[in-house]
Amino acid sequence: MKLLIIKIDTSHEVEDALGVYAQDNLNALGIESRKRSDFEQAGWLHDSTVVEMDDIKDLPKDTYFYAYFDEEADKDELVKKFQAKLKELAGYGLNIGEGKITTSYIRDQDWNTAWQKYYHVIDFSRHLAIVPEWEDYKPAFSDQQLIKLDPGLAFGTGNHKTTQLAMMGLERAMIKPMSVVDVGTGSGILAITASKLGATDVLATDISDESVTAAKQNSALNDLTSIRVQKTSLLADVKGKFDIIVANILAEILLDLIPQMDAHLNDGGQIIFSGIDYLQLPKIEKALDENGFKIDLTMRQGRWIGLAITRKEK
Repeated sequence: MKLLIIKIDTSHEVEDALGVYAQDNLNALGIESRKRSDFEQAGWLHDSTVVEMDDIKDLPKDTYFYAYFDEEADKDELVKKFQAKLKELAGYGLNIGEGKITTSYIRDQDWNTAWQKYYHVIDFSRHLAIVPEWEDYKPAFSDQQLIKLDPGLAFGTGNHKTTQLAMMGLERAMIKPMSVVDVGTGSGILAITASKLGATDVLATDISDESVTAAKQNSALNDLTSIRVQKTSLLADVKGKFDIIVANILAEILLDLIPQMDAHLNDGGQIIFSGIDYLQLPKIEKALDENGFKIDLTMRQGRWIGLAITRKEK
């Protein structure tokens, strides 16, 4: 089997947006990013790594974004849709880089291993570290929780600022054992984070078959039995209420989620949002206010916003 590769010469500012669009809207089988900083930072490691920048072929000016599709997918139609998305993102004031789109094909088994050399341990916090399945990592603190991950074809490795903002929100919110629903789970990283932090019951939802499979596999990789995975759009068809709702998805999708939240949030519950470009924050604020919610904490890293949200007092 071959895979169709859509390659976009772009900017890191739109990397997350393109990733969510590719998987949630275009049903991409997988995504990957190759950033210039990946190579620059490799030379800072405290080991024998030496990176000769001039020797690297096809080095991006900023970021190459890759989306992978079945070889039978309509190549020309996908290119048109990505061009339209880049134009939309540029309209928000985001830097889209050169925006040049090229296509090619690759055997899927070649892709599955080639990208792994760019993904390493993320020593996230005192309490959490994200560890690729193939890496050997010994934490400095014996009680640091390790999130073992093999993202494969699903979105979510922990490298993205939006994921890390959501993880910060979960660490702050998880002050006792709680129930959590992770909306748009991708690789399952936030559901696993919640479980590692002490959640008693975790539901992970996603509309993508690949994400559902990846979330189940990564839960098993971490020997977790408290995580349930459900294929659905946002909170549609989800039964029950939760102490925490966490969602790391783009603002336009969060706008669809907000009206669903009240019916699925326990009294005194909290909501954690991430994936919001700061230019889209006013729309989110307005929708939250209209649906009876208030923002308790705003977190920001670069252009990306994370929010801690509760119900308004009646």
